[in-house]
Formats: sequence, C-alpha cells, structure tokens
Amino acid sequence: MEGQKLTALKAGASGTVVAIEGGALLARRLEALGIRPGVHIIKRSSQLLRGPVTIAVGNSRLAIGHGMAKRILLKTKDR
Repeated sequence: MEGQKLTALKAGASGTVVAIEGGALLARRLEALGIRPGVHIIKRSSQLLRGPVTIAVGNSRLAIGHGMAKRILLKTKDR
C-alpha cells in the first residue's frame, strides 16, 4: 500500500488515511477513535524517542502511542 506513515510527518502536516497496517483489533480500536480510511488527520506534535503522537481528527485532539501511529498510512498533498 502506498502512503506515508503518520510518524514520518512533521508537526503541522496533514493527510488523509489510506490504510491501517494491522489486524482487525487495531483497526477497530482506531475506528472507535474516529481514525479510519478517508478521514483527514493533522499531526500536532510528537515526543522524542517514540513517545505519544498528538493528532487532530475533526474537532477532537487525540494522543496515540508511537506503535499505533506508525501503522497509519496517509496520503499527503506531496504524494
């Protein structure tokens, strides 16, 4: 699947979710947070050394773990 990992984006960058690289449990957990293919995400910040990643999804701000964030593939404007 073509896409850029959420963890590779710089703070302030955004994209549309194209895929989630993981099993059904991860997909359901992220969907419960409003993260699914077709949804626009803005990366707000991330911590050094694999800390949590803060994102904006719609009107919500969420912090997700680095492990989850690296499994979210986004289509960005430059890709």
